Amino acid sequence: MRKVTFGGANSLDNFFARKDDSVDWLLWCKEVQELMKDYWKNIDTVVMGRRTYEVAIKMGGGAGSGPGVKTYVFSRTIKKRSNKTLTFVSEDAADYVRRLKQQKGKDICVLGGGLLAKSLFEADLIDEIGFNIHPVLLGSGIPLFYEMSRQIDLELTKCQELSNGCIVVTYNVKHM
Repeated sequence: MRKVTFGGANSLDNFFARKDDSVDWLLWCKEVQELMKDYWKNIDTVVMGRRTYEVAIKMGGGAGSGPGVKTYVFSRTIKKRSNKTLTFVSEDAADYVRRLKQQKGKDICVLGGGLLAKSLFEADLIDEIGFNIHPVLLGSGIPLFYEMSRQIDLELTKCQELSNGCIVVTYNVKHM
């Protein structure tokens, strides 16, 4: 069965971005580039919500992270055509990701989307979370986590300090 991962870069007070979606506070370094390069070797599927998709397009990025990566955008409002690498999905995200998880392939990345992640956590579909925690308190912004209906227990598998002061942590989700 494929592994579903959720994560990204966040502030110490658990925001993905400022309220205007900007990420000008992110600290880049070669260590992060290497970690991300290794991470993407194991991914062939990305799932994201409409808001994350729209922010990625606005910032000049595309959906997904390169050749061979299939991206699914969950939205009840976007009515664009799908193509070989990008599919718009209007059905329940948890049901759809559950089916993706059963298919053959590499791991599945939940990109951005704290609200999408919430639904996948509550459906017990996320297997691993990983964050590049930046040494900054934004005070407000786009939250990493939204209120959930139950506690999610985790097991630390990795903790690495980077030269720029960031901490990279990885946790396995203890399934119910």
